[in-house]
Amino acid sequence: MSVVSRSSLARAALGPLAAAVLIVLLNAGAVPPYQAYSVGLAAVYTVLVLSVGLLAGWAGIWSVAHPALFALGAYFAAYGSTHGWSLEVVVFGATACGAAFGAFLGAAGARFSMLYVTLLTLAFTMVSLEVMGQWTSVTGGDQGIPMAKLDSALGLGTLASAGTQAQYIAVGGAGIALAVAALARPSALRMRLVAAKSHPMAARSIGIAPEAQSALAFAVSAAFAALAGVLLALVVGFVSPDPFSLALAISLIAACVLGGAGTLLGAVVGGAYLTWAPTAAESAGVPQPILQGVVLIAALLFLPGGVVLFLGRTARRLLRRPAPSHAPTAPETAEEPPGSVPAPGADARELLRLDEAAVTFGGLKALEETSMSVRAGETLAIIGPNGAGKTTLVNVLSGLVGGGRVSGRALYNGKPLLKTSATARRGLGIGRTFQHAETFPELTVLENVLCTRRRVTAHNRARAVELLKRVGLAHVADRYPDELPFGLHKRLDLARALAEEPELLILDEPFGGLDAGERALLARQIIRQQQRGTAVVIIDHVLDDLLAVSHRVVAFDFGRPIGEGEPGEILSDPRVRSSYLGEGGARGELPFRDGTESTAMRLDGVGHAYGGVTALRGVDLTIAQGSVVGIVGANGAGKSTLGRILHGALPPTRGTRAPAQDLRTALVPEGRALFKTLSLRENLEVAAYAAGIKGADLRARLAETAEWLPPRLRERMGIPAAGLSGGEQQILAIARALMARPDMLIVDEPALGLSPAMVDEVYTRLGRLAHEGMTVVLLEQSLGRAASASHEVVVLHEGSIAVRGEPADPAFVPRAEQAYFGGRRAPDGKGDASVASAQS
Repeated sequence: MSVVSRSSLARAALGPLAAAVLIVLLNAGAVPPYQAYSVGLAAVYTVLVLSVGLLAGWAGIWSVAHPALFALGAYFAAYGSTHGWSLEVVVFGATACGAAFGAFLGAAGARFSMLYVTLLTLAFTMVSLEVMGQWTSVTGGDQGIPMAKLDSALGLGTLASAGTQAQYIAVGGAGIALAVAALARPSALRMRLVAAKSHPMAARSIGIAPEAQSALAFAVSAAFAALAGVLLALVVGFVSPDPFSLALAISLIAACVLGGAGTLLGAVVGGAYLTWAPTAAESAGVPQPILQGVVLIAALLFLPGGVVLFLGRTARRLLRRPAPSHAPTAPETAEEPPGSVPAPGADARELLRLDEAAVTFGGLKALEETSMSVRAGETLAIIGPNGAGKTTLVNVLSGLVGGGRVSGRALYNGKPLLKTSATARRGLGIGRTFQHAETFPELTVLENVLCTRRRVTAHNRARAVELLKRVGLAHVADRYPDELPFGLHKRLDLARALAEEPELLILDEPFGGLDAGERALLARQIIRQQQRGTAVVIIDHVLDDLLAVSHRVVAFDFGRPIGEGEPGEILSDPRVRSSYLGEGGARGELPFRDGTESTAMRLDGVGHAYGGVTALRGVDLTIAQGSVVGIVGANGAGKSTLGRILHGALPPTRGTRAPAQDLRTALVPEGRALFKTLSLRENLEVAAYAAGIKGADLRARLAETAEWLPPRLRERMGIPAAGLSGGEQQILAIARALMARPDMLIVDEPALGLSPAMVDEVYTRLGRLAHEGMTVVLLEQSLGRAASASHEVVVLHEGSIAVRGEPADPAFVPRAEQAYFGGRRAPDGKGDASVASAQS
């Protein structure tokens, strides 16, 4: 059974306790009679604001449908009271009808973006209010309908409307509603709602269906809104269309924002605001809509988290309770590192089999002709350069392909897998992590693990705590992911994937961004899973750590397998080496250099970190004017970060960047980042405007840049950029960078996703720029391509320069290949010392 802690029960009791105290004060006459009615009305609005605020805060849905649901409850109560319905029938019937409408809206809106959900709920309110206004036999139309007394079918007495008894019931009902919400806060219901809101894809991977969560959240919220309508009818004693206008929807959102969406005290603040705002507006002599608009704008600008959150933070500052800092990594207990686990025998059970699996996105083939198998207890490594299809493969296994069309056959434990939804695959025993550790930021570390369960029982909580101890996170169980350094963040992602002891564990770049110590700890965790008999599929670019824990390796390139073998042999396969290192081609003669060129850019001791992730460390680099420099490394080596620092768009966190005087730089980012809906000419004009070029200079620059383009693009300057091929888009992206007339052009992955013919054309055009005196920096995965087109090549490995040299030196390329895979940096930074072998 579900477990509720004493602290949760104590917090839940505060609502009914406060309601009881308020009822005593009302009964004792401590509140003037003319204000007692307002107190009852505030209690009603507290329940209504609570229904909207929790839906927004926990499920991320801002609803405009609640005035209609509020009206539904009120009219249901008034109609039932005049037709002899009992109190229980009215309450149950109103909340059930509200829940049914809410479930419909939640399920229908889950397929759309927030804008369309808002429009859907707006349409529902407009139609519902119109129906209620026209259905005069039930609602009384514009004249309204009186609320009579309600008799209890359980013998609880008679409840009269529009009196002190109704006010007491409203206050008590608000206290109970707050108690129910307080009890739901530590429950799996709230955790799973927040998880589905925070990261739908990660939620699906642990068995949470965001559509179902949206429907459930909206149903519960709508039931509370209908209950508030019943209470309104009792307190007021008469129901008419006036309180249920669209203006109420805006007022509800303002009240939620003012109090704090998702907070219980915020609902009380919001309820008080809705009750006394008309009086405040009248006292101030301003129309109520103006007051509401000013309050909403002020709350959004100065109190984005609401009054309750602001007061809480202020109180903590006054009490000098500092916010939690980044949690230190817990020291590992002394233990013998687990030994490697032998690969399962040939007779081991086949857990997973893929036959001719393929994935297409429109006309793009992301994966094709993929056949492979995984045996129980086996660790299979998937390697390949960026864009090889690795992530698409693991998305096929976990059911998270998105808009892609999947074909072929997949069997898991002998049963078809491809038609099984992502949420159902978790129940089959498939768990996965994500490349960027997609945890749920609004849940604590412990809650990130507990949300994998449908109920929080004492047994499930104990298992979650034990799992956190196993991965070294028990000391930060009550922290939030944003408070953790990157290494612990990755461990949390792993812990969530392990929460239900999967039979197949899929790890997407688990070693990426970790330092040597953290990678060793992760390797230990993987080996422990091997000892438990878990099959593991890993993709990563940190090859030395990846191969050290793998039994078998499959290499991919261009969306299909190109090689398979044991970890110690796979990198000897010429096709695999070529996929990483590339094959050079004749690109024309490079501009002559005599060694007297001045320096265009100098970096000294440059390092950079993103939060807790170190991307670059100790980079010393000098780039001569007019030279072509190739910066090579696997995905995650730090190339893009270095390119942004060279460009000046990213200040380094350590070291210095010293460009030549008046040096103009331009960056062509990975993926090209074109404005696809704009024409070729408009893409170039946007770059010119950003550089401050206009008028006659703009026209001259456009004509000059257009001459650089191939004729087939010059003739299509008016078509959208989306209509170009990948290679043509790359040429346009380079042309856009040339609009600023840079002295140094930095191109990130110029050959990514292009056909060999288009790669040749792109590199030929870059070579022409070099001959015209431009300094060119190529950020490349392919060592062969960079070596054939550069004066100097720098190999990055895990953010450091592993080796550098001139491709014309026959001894350089073998050293560069070793550095690319092994990455041990030479003491002098120039690659003169030995580097690790590819099989280390």
